[in-house]
Amino acid sequence: MNSELLRKLELIDAEKTTLDLARPLPKNTVASLREKLNLDWTYHSNAIEGNTLTLRETKVVLEGITVGGKSIREHCEAINHRDAIAYIEEIVSNIEPLSEWQIKTLHGLVLAKISDEDAGRYRRENVVIAGASTTPPSHLHLNDEMKQLMEWYEGESASKLHAIERAAELHTRFVKIHPFIDGNGRTGRLLLNFELMKAGYPPAVIKKEDRLAYYDALDVACLNGDYTAITKLVANAVQDSLAIYIDVLALTPNYPLPRA
Repeated sequence: MNSELLRKLELIDAEKTTLDLARPLPKNTVASLREKLNLDWTYHSNAIEGNTLTLRETKVVLEGITVGGKSIREHCEAINHRDAIAYIEEIVSNIEPLSEWQIKTLHGLVLAKISDEDAGRYRRENVVIAGASTTPPSHLHLNDEMKQLMEWYEGESASKLHAIERAAELHTRFVKIHPFIDGNGRTGRLLLNFELMKAGYPPAVIKKEDRLAYYDALDVACLNGDYTAITKLVANAVQDSLAIYIDVLALTPNYPLPRA
């Protein structure tokens, strides 16, 4: 790990400690922060993949209102992503270990009512990714590739990584395999945040404005195994989410925020 990234992770951990020392957090504050971050996460993750709903339109759709001029698919993508986040929160709350079954279940939620035939099923044909420097493995090898992914995840090398490093690498390894015909990006970012939330961090929201830097960082990591750029990008997103928590708590009357 280079020194710049190490310093950033140390700073993030100090900020996380500040937040942890303030627990238990005010119930209504936590609920409003969760709602904001989950909305941002849903909007940006879908927007990265081409969904044209605005942030406000996404909020309206999640409240059960149809937005004129938008496709049924775009409505489903917003609702599905909300449901997938709820599933992530459930398995984190239950301290369940990650498994292939959970990954398939998560993907099934992402593609529900969009492509029921492909939801939760590994692709049955080969694909290429436009603009990427690597080609996903043949569909004939997906079972082995996903088994190897889980072996890495459960192994000693992954366990020794900082949680943000591990989350970024899990995300990248999954995206490189591209096991599903559609929905890999959204599923991969859900896995990224599963790993972060499991370790007590708030979710990292990769913003649509950072899409090019995000794709470039993924491409470098997939091509030569250098995870520095994608880890920095994820770390910046985690830091942004921590700042939202800390800034809101600092404004809460009669709620002194401890300092690490």
